[in-house]
Amino acid sequence: MKSHFTSQIALASQLFAASAGLCLAQATDTPAIHKMSRADRELTQKIRKAVIADKSLSVAAHNVHIDAQDGAVTLMGAVKSDDEKKAIEDKANQIAGAGKVTDQLTVSQK
Repeated sequence: MKSHFTSQIALASQLFAASAGLCLAQATDTPAIHKMSRADRELTQKIRKAVIADKSLSVAAHNVHIDAQDGAVTLMGAVKSDDEKKAIEDKANQIAGAGKVTDQLTVSQK
């Protein structure tokens, strides 16, 4: 009887560990979470510095999310105006190259 109970506990532990592993594997497979290469980190940093250096942009514009993967850049977040949106997109295109930037920025209506 004791060995049967121990076997059930062992089986339950293995099932729990396996399901936890599947949950972890699924969580790290989302597009927002990926390992950036050195070149992608440098590209992101260059664009971020250009955006921050532009003092005409709002705080919201300075805080947009810039993601690079394999040289392709995605801009995400909210900015105050169409002019800010265009300015950020232009900076990213100048640094990353034309056709490598996906603009998902939105203009907040405040």
